Amino acid sequence: QVQLVESGGGLVQPGGSLRLSCAASGSIFNIYALGWYRQAPGKQRELVAAITRGGSTNYADSVKGRFTVSKDNAKNTVYLQMNSLKPEDTAVYYCYADIALYTTRGDYWGQGTQVTVSS
Repeated sequence: QVQLVESGGGLVQPGGSLRLSCAASGSIFNIYALGWYRQAPGKQRELVAAITRGGSTNYADSVKGRFTVSKDNAKNTVYLQMNSLKPEDTAVYYCYADIALYTTRGDYWGQGTQVTVSS
């Protein structure tokens, strides 16, 4: 089994910064991709940022230039540095991982962490 444990959410003023972390644990053979999605009230879940095993990154247009996704392979951890936060960034942020175990491969999700941007 795989667990994704997120941390780092909270309340921040517009223009502020937050850093989210997500650590994967379990009988992991390989991690093909890691990323972050978010879901605001009344909206569909959307991709925020992702990073592949090789280090290629992909961002939603709405966060380009403000958010940075990175990973620590040794710790099986993905980070999301969020700068210049806006009220429209308010959402529950979910960590995502494409992980191969020794016998199977699948998508795994964290429990979600609330990010609220408000003055």
